[in-house]
Amino acid sequence: MQTKFFGYRRENGRVGIRNHVVILPLDDLSNAACEAVANNIKGVLALPHAYGRLQFGKDLDLHFRTLIGAGCNPNVAAVVVIGIEPQWTNKIVEGIATTGKPVFGFSIEQNGDLNTIAAASRKAKELLQWATELQRTECDVKELVVSTKCGESDTTSGIATNPTVGNAYDKLYDQGSTLIFGETTELTGGEHLVLERCINDEVRADFQKYFDRYAKVIDDHKTSDLSDSQPTKGNIEGGLTTIEEKALGNIQKIGRKAPVVGCLDLAEAPTGPGLWFMDSSSAAAEMVTLCAAAGAVVHLFPTGQGNIIGNPILPVIKLCSNPRTLRTMEEHFDVNVSGLVRREINMDQAGDMLLEMMIRTCNGRLTAAEALGHREFIMTRLYESA
Repeated sequence: MQTKFFGYRRENGRVGIRNHVVILPLDDLSNAACEAVANNIKGVLALPHAYGRLQFGKDLDLHFRTLIGAGCNPNVAAVVVIGIEPQWTNKIVEGIATTGKPVFGFSIEQNGDLNTIAAASRKAKELLQWATELQRTECDVKELVVSTKCGESDTTSGIATNPTVGNAYDKLYDQGSTLIFGETTELTGGEHLVLERCINDEVRADFQKYFDRYAKVIDDHKTSDLSDSQPTKGNIEGGLTTIEEKALGNIQKIGRKAPVVGCLDLAEAPTGPGLWFMDSSSAAAEMVTLCAAAGAVVHLFPTGQGNIIGNPILPVIKLCSNPRTLRTMEEHFDVNVSGLVRREINMDQAGDMLLEMMIRTCNGRLTAAEALGHREFIMTRLYESA
């Protein structure tokens, strides 16, 4: 496999494959100001979201961790943070500033929208012009943080598309890359297989803790099964009848070689190379957003029935092996591995096709989701508001 690509080396040594200047709202009330700045300064990227007011405890911690993580992502060159209150705005700024990248905060209280938008627009223009002069340099795939999640799975997912990601993960593991997987709910019935892959008792205990937390939610709500959401209606149409069946296909994405070296809380960044489990929702937009906040710079997304998710800062590479989906939704896919179900190619060839597309994406090729404007940035929420 090709092991070199041209990326952006950030101030802290991390490597990104995109070069965004992000306008980041602290809270939902600041979305309008951020979008106004993005309208004024063409080429910057606003990340509107729905939350940020009257959250508390672990939910508030997750909110900050997600926003700071998004700003810290190596695909982001610089950040303008806009919030209502200066104290919380500064907390986000200070968190992102630990990377060494340029980050500036603006507060609407005592200033109003118009003054804030004008000041933030001037700074955004300055940062954008600075970022556009940054040059790509040669990097190695071992410096990549790669994440994966599947969506709208069907029978072709478990036998072809997901194992293609697993094949690619095995090859990336051999190169020393950092790899993330998750989807806690969609491991149900196959969680013992993940436990067997954990590198030691401590990691096994951490994984069991996260899985048991999810199981307790089901029990607390007196939900004896997941028939309203797992498998989804699309999964059922595609031939998956149980969550256990779905889980066995889902686990194919982590390949056969790599031990699970650690477990991560929601939006928590891995601390070294290898395969990491991150506790996360199975909702596509939420999980991909959490991966972006955890520092992933490229995402591998297998689908059977045709999930169309994208992300504003994390390029999502779509692959599919279902001939019907590839025919009816052709514009959404980057890699066609239907040759597997036709027995025209083998798994090694499919994995190599995916890795070739990943390198092309790292070198600057827009994914189908990017070209189509899919910028789903969806925060995960734990509790009701205070």
